[in-house]
Amino acid sequence: MNLVDWVVLIGTMVGIAFYGAWRTRDIRSLDTYLRGRVSTGWGTIGVSVMATQASAITFLSIPGQGFESGIGFVQNYFGLPLALIIVCAVFLPVYRRLDVYTAYEFLGRRFDEKTRLLGAALFLLQRGLATGVTIYAPSIILSTVLGWPLDLVIVFSGVLVIVYTVTGGSEAVGLTHKWQMAVIFGGMVTALVVLLVKLPAGLGFSGAAHVAGALGKLNAVDVSMDPSRRYTLWTGLFGGLFLSL
Repeated sequence: MNLVDWVVLIGTMVGIAFYGAWRTRDIRSLDTYLRGRVSTGWGTIGVSVMATQASAITFLSIPGQGFESGIGFVQNYFGLPLALIIVCAVFLPVYRRLDVYTAYEFLGRRFDEKTRLLGAALFLLQRGLATGVTIYAPSIILSTVLGWPLDLVIVFSGVLVIVYTVTGGSEAVGLTHKWQMAVIFGGMVTALVVLLVKLPAGLGFSGAAHVAGALGKLNAVDVSMDPSRRYTLWTGLFGGLFLSL
């Protein structure tokens, strides 16, 4: 790695975390800590949701998935817009009316303490396992690039995220997600340019797309009702809807 690589890497990981902690250093209210500022713009909230959906796992695994079996997997995301509409129209008004911080607080009010604890425990278990994978995957890349022990990189990444998240709460996460999305999109554009530059002479983008299409990699929508097919429009709409909910 050269100097520019180090500046980008350290600046991204440490700089964004420091920015989030510094911008939210004056937060003293529990309401702001858990739910963010009322004045936070819809753009920041929207980008934060996007960054949550598009983790490092997405960035690393989706290209491989597309190369292996084509882009038919995008159908899994077709149910996401429907889920967001339902959340905005049904769930959020209830939470605002009852002035609850979490879905589990609502469960406690609607049913009982045991239901709240069960729901929260299942969620923490699920997200704990998912977060472990989310940290593990990029740590493999960083460990390989830097030549550092994998365990050390995992611990460093986890501690860094914990520090600024605990320091600034929901507000810090929302603010830093804006810059994380900028890094993600910058990396995507850079990867696309490098890919196009390294295509064999005389092939070009249109030629590469033609080859991918001939191999069946660009079949994005499958309206088949065959239950043995892994990705179809219907599994994407219904499965993606309930997964996102």
